[in-house]
Amino acid sequence: MNLKKILIIGFTAVSTILLTQNIEAQNLQSVSSYNNTHARLLASQSKVQDQIKLYETEELANKWLEEEEPEMDIYTEGWDSRLVNPYDQSKVPDTKVIDVSKFAIPCPGRVTSPYGYRPRFRRMHKGVDLKLNTGDTVYAAFSGRVRLTNYERRGYGYYIILRHENELETVYGHLSKFLVKDGEDVKVGQPIALGGNTGRSFGAHLHFETRYMGYAINPAAIFDFTNKTTHTDSYTFDKKSFKKSRNYSPSSKYKSSKNNYKGKSTYRIRKGDSLGKIAARNGTTVAKLCRLNGLSKTSTLQVGKVIRVR
Repeated sequence: MNLKKILIIGFTAVSTILLTQNIEAQNLQSVSSYNNTHARLLASQSKVQDQIKLYETEELANKWLEEEEPEMDIYTEGWDSRLVNPYDQSKVPDTKVIDVSKFAIPCPGRVTSPYGYRPRFRRMHKGVDLKLNTGDTVYAAFSGRVRLTNYERRGYGYYIILRHENELETVYGHLSKFLVKDGEDVKVGQPIALGGNTGRSFGAHLHFETRYMGYAINPAAIFDFTNKTTHTDSYTFDKKSFKKSRNYSPSSKYKSSKNNYKGKSTYRIRKGDSLGKIAARNGTTVAKLCRLNGLSKTSTLQVGKVIRVR
């Protein structure tokens, strides 16, 4: 067979194949039929606007907005520092009003050592010591986030630092066990640790500090540890007086001198309040509260109601 015949046979075979494929392609479903099928599928579906109404979308969006999420800007300065005080004090304002109304006492024990200078050790005690037993639960004083869990053999022992939504930081020392981890969000009153006797400690207790941008505030300026509450709903940080405590109990000097007492003339009742607690917190007596508000010693107190305290 010569070359010419070979080429003719090959061309004939290729032509046959292409012709067969063309016939098969013509037998495929047309584009228009696909369009018709697609249209029928769309028609069988219910309208999207019938399923998701505008008001439902807005309602869902509002729920997302109402979610309690800590303000992220307070979790920036010195956040990655391993220091107890990560702040540049030159940036600290002279005064700052801090909301302390949503609180929890870190542990129910009495104060065994107050804030202040300790001549014996020639150093400042920058918090208060609260009595507890090893293994007792320690609670977050305010809502916030765990900045640091750490161990210091010659100092705090195992300790936790929380940074709070009200811009305070609280320190919990001499712990035996952590119940939270670095970066974890915590709610007020949430268990965060178990108490202990670690570090430089001579008996089980909780070392508790309250700090504002590095300044170690006297916790007794914020908390009334005797009555397990805060003195007032807000605390005003002042660079000139942050080391001073506040004592609004009836036995204090504030009872005999109205000029020395700087509290408000009204008080909003909180959950768990009693007339005795309110009187102690505001430097007055139960008898006077009853007289000012037309109450009796057995009256039921309505949470949220504002009463006169002077």
